[in-house]
Amino acid sequence: MANYTAADVKKLRELTGAGMLDCKNALVEADGDVQKAVEQLRIKGQKGVAKREGRDASNGAVAAVIAEGNKSGVLVELNCETDFVAKGDKFVEVADAIAAHVAATAPADLEAALASEIEAGKTVQQFVDEANASLGEKIVFRRFAQFDGDGYVAVYLHKTSPDLPPAVGVLVELDKENAVVAKDVAQHIAAFAPKYLSREDIPAEDIENERRVAEATAREEGKPEAALPKIVEGRVTGFVKENSVLEQAFAKDNKKSVAKVLEENGVALKRFARFRVGA
Repeated sequence: MANYTAADVKKLRELTGAGMLDCKNALVEADGDVQKAVEQLRIKGQKGVAKREGRDASNGAVAAVIAEGNKSGVLVELNCETDFVAKGDKFVEVADAIAAHVAATAPADLEAALASEIEAGKTVQQFVDEANASLGEKIVFRRFAQFDGDGYVAVYLHKTSPDLPPAVGVLVELDKENAVVAKDVAQHIAAFAPKYLSREDIPAEDIENERRVAEATAREEGKPEAALPKIVEGRVTGFVKENSVLEQAFAKDNKKSVAKVLEENGVALKRFARFRVGA
């Protein structure tokens, strides 16, 4: 039996930033002693990583890969500590390499992605750790989204500063090809940051909570009792429109909803993913 627990592995990863397999091996060598395992990792080239574990990696970049024919696509977020590192060629190369790897291997989740081999004998986590060591900052592969279906996939990457890599990325999938609408909707999502596709996707408890808050607020404002139902439902509707992309007013024509624009163009938005670095 292993002489360590899952909690030990988690703690060691938090302390060092090392990959899961490296942590497990170090714990085996250290007979389950976390501090000795930290020393083992430092001896084997992880020295310096632990010193960065508590730092805030809130800068970085989003990178994407769209397959030929637009049938699939990947969006990844890679974080670092400073914009100085984020705009460097090495950091951008690491982000692009991870995006290409995810596109090629389709991992089930982030843990699987980190444990997969990006090069012979080297996991993605080890690849990130090497970047951590060479760049001298905490580097984190935070998340990814991958769409691979029978629709039309497109991406929009937005720079919040001209001298930095893209910090906002949006991946969209339409039910059929329309490059113009896909780009317009992706840009809209980048700007308005909806959380859900439609009203039906918003958790019922979120809507009920919003309804309770709206009613309490209206009472606090001294609104007439008879008017409360209408006021509350109006505010809930506003909440839904703010959070559901299909019900939002379209960025390029606020007299139409996004749903209306899609309908007029004969396409449907199947799903989307939006990443903003550090958010």
